Amino acid sequence: MSLTKEQIEQKVKNVVVNQLQVEAEEVHANSLFVDDLGADSLDLTELAVAFEDEFELEIPEADFGQLSTVAGVVEYIQGRLA
Repeated sequence: MSLTKEQIEQKVKNVVVNQLQVEAEEVHANSLFVDDLGADSLDLTELAVAFEDEFELEIPEADFGQLSTVAGVVEYIQGRLA
């Protein structure tokens, strides 16, 4: 399954909107999950699980700590799916 960067970004944004209960308009590439979108540590864990389910891959907990923005997650997933 090959996804374009735009498709990955759209899926990531959809997951963020659903998990964090925020409006789609609030979610931008450089949005910080904690500072801009109000996520707490439990939200971040749930986001990681949701990304794993959406993209059928495993994100090691050590890696997710580095993924603080939408763009960071998109880039990470793109690299993992390549």
